[in-house]
Amino acid sequence: MKILLVEDDVLLSTALTDLLSANRYTIDIASNGQAGLELAISAEYELILLDWLIPKLDGISLCRQLRSQGYHKPILLLTEKNSNADIIAGLDAGADDYVIKPFDPKALLARIRSLLRRNAPISSSRLTWGNLSLDASAGRVTCNKQEIPLTATEYKLLELFLQNRDRIFSRAVILDRLWGFDDAPTENAVTTHIKDLRKKLKTAGLAEEFLETVYGMGYRIKPAPNRSISAGERNQHGKKKPGPKDMTSVNRVLERFRNSFVGQVGVLEQAKTALLAGNLNQDLQQQALHEAHKLAGSMGSFGYPEGSRLAGKIEYLLLENSSLSLDQISDLSQLVTALQQELTKPTVTDTAPSVLINQTYRLLVIDDDAMLTEQLQVEADSWGIRMKVAPNLATARSLFSLATPDAVLLDLSFPGTEEDGLILLSEIVERSPNIPVIVFTGRDTLADRLAVSRLGAKQFLHKPATTEQIFQAIARVLLQPQTSEAKVLIVDDDPVMLAGLSALLTPWGLEVTTLSQSQQFWKVLIATSPNLVVLDLEMPIVNGLELCQVVRQDAQWGDLPILVVTAHTDAESLQQAFAAGADDFISKPVLGPELVTRVLSRIQRTRWRSQAGKNKA
Repeated sequence: MKILLVEDDVLLSTALTDLLSANRYTIDIASNGQAGLELAISAEYELILLDWLIPKLDGISLCRQLRSQGYHKPILLLTEKNSNADIIAGLDAGADDYVIKPFDPKALLARIRSLLRRNAPISSSRLTWGNLSLDASAGRVTCNKQEIPLTATEYKLLELFLQNRDRIFSRAVILDRLWGFDDAPTENAVTTHIKDLRKKLKTAGLAEEFLETVYGMGYRIKPAPNRSISAGERNQHGKKKPGPKDMTSVNRVLERFRNSFVGQVGVLEQAKTALLAGNLNQDLQQQALHEAHKLAGSMGSFGYPEGSRLAGKIEYLLLENSSLSLDQISDLSQLVTALQQELTKPTVTDTAPSVLINQTYRLLVIDDDAMLTEQLQVEADSWGIRMKVAPNLATARSLFSLATPDAVLLDLSFPGTEEDGLILLSEIVERSPNIPVIVFTGRDTLADRLAVSRLGAKQFLHKPATTEQIFQAIARVLLQPQTSEAKVLIVDDDPVMLAGLSALLTPWGLEVTTLSQSQQFWKVLIATSPNLVVLDLEMPIVNGLELCQVVRQDAQWGDLPILVVTAHTDAESLQQAFAAGADDFISKPVLGPELVTRVLSRIQRTRWRSQAGKNKA
């Protein structure tokens, strides 16, 4: 369970972190009230441990702000104030309980357990899977009634899977759930902990494998042995099958936002009247521009595609306010009138076939259009998506630092700031290149599309679009085969080169095997079954050209993609490499971006061809 500790005393916060970590809690620390408020809103915590006297925003004010925003998780107040008036003030501000400093560690832990029990859904503290049992109240794990000695991390891993049956956890999500964002290890550490947990359970007598690896997605606990799980039970465990939308809630939102559109178009009507009279001031012009921008991006999503098109034209004209001709003023007037008429028409229902998502994914939507994002929230559950919204780039960075999503929907334009969405796109791709980003924007120039493509976004979706089209685009990128499943074999007699190439490719989710002895190539090839081979051409005993020829002559491996690395890029050397069967070459010294791009694109193209062949068959 994750706890947020808001404490400015470094020594005390260190001591509390050690105490809570030793009792299998995961801790995030905020050193002032403002940081605590931002973390509490942005991330998910089971409890907040809050000091009263902290800088920027005191504990009482922080309590009030959180409760005023509907925050319902328990808040435990730490205070040196022990008068009845102070205690009453803390509880009235929204704290669930309080502990007076100096406190007894055992008493503090008891208060925390009490609050967590009070806030938890009614359920047994004992989690079982076959003969395996986890007693959360005692912190013990047994198999056939024999206790299994697990580390704190292994215990939390097991508890996570037992509490979330049928849910697939990626390594990134496990990092977010089990570690704080300040001390999270690499994703490889998750693999190691899972391997150790499996080994300990098997040694303890658990005959069945309790975890399954869902390739390209993560890990999931298997159904308990000797018991079948019905479809109804699966839904109770939280896996929601995409199906017909709850049209009552959808229509309710549509009606509310239809009324909002009327108000926004009313602002455009005011601007039109002022413009025709020749007295459009800058404030009204900016307000109308802002409303036109929002309407252009959202009306199509709410059943008014023509309205979005008209609003986009109005936005374009308002940008040219200082130089509008009489004809352009007339055009703007007609566009506003046409936009008003659009709102009197019935909404357009999209009937495009759905692409269904059969697993819950986390989506981060970065867009300042509140109407659009609320409509997406209404429909997200039916698509198997958990969604968080960032209305600006600063909030997006904060959310991204706390929890890595499975996909990102990103607008490029944010009125009121000079910063462009392309900057954040670049940051996301650099930090997490395997996360698919869909750019959803009203900008549609070739320059914008080129910039988005070069930065590595997976899709470009032009506003306006219906929610159906948006979720279909998200589904397509989530369901694409991921290169994170791919395996690469690198053969080079230089250990420094092997280490360097491996370091370049591993962060991209590739499983890399290195081999320095080329005479062992065939044995390692069969054992690892790579999706691509990188060969150095100049090697002793058996060189890269010979290995190329051996692979191409084999009936099973003849189509395996091969990249050769060479310092000789003259025409004759390259001709020899391609004649031997190389698909591509990389010149030395190797440039990281070039290597990564060539490897990933070659793997992806091979998979597309393979999939196309299956579809034809």
